[in-house]
Amino acid sequence: MFTGIIESVGKLIKLEEEGTNLHLTIESPIGKELKVDQSVSHNGICLTVTNVESDRHRVTAIQETLSKSNLGNLTIGDVVNLERCMVANGRFDGHVVQGHVDQTAVVTAIKEVGGSWLFDFEYDPTSGNVTVEKGSIAINGISLTCFNSKNNGFTVAIIPYTFEHTNFGQLKAGDVVNLEFDIIGKYVKRLLQQSV
Repeated sequence: MFTGIIESVGKLIKLEEEGTNLHLTIESPIGKELKVDQSVSHNGICLTVTNVESDRHRVTAIQETLSKSNLGNLTIGDVVNLERCMVANGRFDGHVVQGHVDQTAVVTAIKEVGGSWLFDFEYDPTSGNVTVEKGSIAINGISLTCFNSKNNGFTVAIIPYTFEHTNFGQLKAGDVVNLEFDIIGKYVKRLLQQSV
């Protein structure tokens, strides 16, 4: 389980295809602290560390993960948001993030407003995922609050710290991001569907 508070960013330095799998090698400041078999969130996707060498680690994404996320769009040099699993005695600063991406969204607009930024996103509503005004959303693994919530989109406000310490600072209109919708909202939606 994660909290959506990004611990570090990493740089993608190697991509290898093996059948329908994609192996990613990432260099980061936390690379030396990682261990094989450890779960780490990569742009909001929980992946298992399969190899560690110095400040680099390797993970593998299967076809299911590639089809629901932006990992298959990454190129060498791209920046990836990283978060290790929450420790049991730690503070819960974000919200419950499982590392299970529901779908992707597209950045439709970016507007700087007095030192912060507003990002608009649109997503395909046919999968039934929903946001609520002032509800939680994880974008590329970052715990954020959405507003201007509508059937197929929403807005988030990004403070300078988040802009500078995650890959939000590199996003532009048209880019694809990973979305994990709020787990509580997903359970409520499921319960309501069953009662109808």
